[in-house]
Amino acid sequence: MAVARAARALADAGVEATRAEAELLAAYVLEVPRGRLALADGFDPDQLAAFDALVARRVAREPLQHLTGSAAFRHLELAVGPGVFVPRPETELLAGWGIERARQVGPPGPVVVDLCSGSGAIALAVAQELPTARVVAVERSPAALRWLRRNAADRAAAGDRPVEVVEADVTAPNLLAELVGRVDVLLCNPPYVPADTVVPPEVAGHDPAEAVFGGVDGLAVIRPVIARAAALLRPGGVLGVEHDDTHGADVPALLVADGRFADVADHPDLTGRARFATASRRSDGRRPDSGGAWQTGSS
Repeated sequence: MAVARAARALADAGVEATRAEAELLAAYVLEVPRGRLALADGFDPDQLAAFDALVARRVAREPLQHLTGSAAFRHLELAVGPGVFVPRPETELLAGWGIERARQVGPPGPVVVDLCSGSGAIALAVAQELPTARVVAVERSPAALRWLRRNAADRAAAGDRPVEVVEADVTAPNLLAELVGRVDVLLCNPPYVPADTVVPPEVAGHDPAEAVFGGVDGLAVIRPVIARAAALLRPGGVLGVEHDDTHGADVPALLVADGRFADVADHPDLTGRARFATASRRSDGRRPDSGGAWQTGSS
């Protein structure tokens, strides 16, 4: 069977979840949901050739999402491809945390900012699940902006509340100057992988390096993001920032050292690895009396 043969080829190439990926490629070619694959007719010769070509590209470690042209994120299907970071399942936890915090904001609705927006995954998830929110998505890369604007237009056409797309560098000291002190929830999935880290072929060969690597220690973008978040957030507003799994102590320590945040906590992903840090904006700008301790939270 073609799917079984493809799964073996993918396994030999070092791809994980080989059966699932082979089935997803087959469903894509046959234009059926994966759950209905067993009920579909078999490949005709043209479809089999198309399927084999896609499998060969996946064996060469081209990302699955580039082959199908889309990536699932919470309740969304987002267009992705060369030039934009493919959203990861672990980032859904950060988005979910932000959505729950934003739900607690009263009328007229929360102001939510998504920095390093990429494909728009976080911003568009917030806009879909919380239509009362004003959502601002910030991205610098021209290539990523094309995907972000495409996804934003698609979701607006589908009936979601439109997001505001801003082309800007998140490390700029005057970023979103008009929103200083007005943001309720600020979320960020920045480039955070330390520069000398060996990454999978799908990442090394296809994800934009500027969306993956965050300087020598992986914190080159996170540091200015924390500083700017402190200016943008209203008192009591909250910040959530994704980080490398080696940064479970480093990012909370940066938040405490800034002195303008309280309730600092770190959260694991579904594998138990440290994945994102959260904090709330203090109203007095001083360090907590406890000496700045932070806690390990749950996602």
